[in-house]
Amino acid sequence: MTKFTWEHIHLRSPDPEATATWYKDKLGAEIIRTPQAGGGIRLDLDLSGQKIFIALAQPGKAADAPHSPYLGLDHFGLTVDDIDAAVAELKAKGVTFTMDPTVNRPGVKIAFLTAPQNVSIELIQRG
Repeated sequence: MTKFTWEHIHLRSPDPEATATWYKDKLGAEIIRTPQAGGGIRLDLDLSGQKIFIALAQPGKAADAPHSPYLGLDHFGLTVDDIDAAVAELKAKGVTFTMDPTVNRPGVKIAFLTAPQNVSIELIQRG
């Protein structure tokens, strides 16, 4: 069987620079700008070792993200050691949460926040 490895998440934004700055300021992502042939700049993020590409959403050609739950990609998750402290820190930075810290099952606590373009991110504390 073919072995698959994780490559990236690709986001579309009407303002890639503002979106990248949000991920940097709120979640500590590193912004990576790579010059492209023809003079453009490719804008990527390194978020905890995972690649996130951000591309410009062409006006009139991209729809807003639906509200959860819906079919298709629902959210992505990030682990934290202390979810209560992480949520307090992010709320102090103005981040909106759709679910405050909740015990999902024994030993697992979760919370959900909303990133630009209605991207849903789950924070998970295990153990």
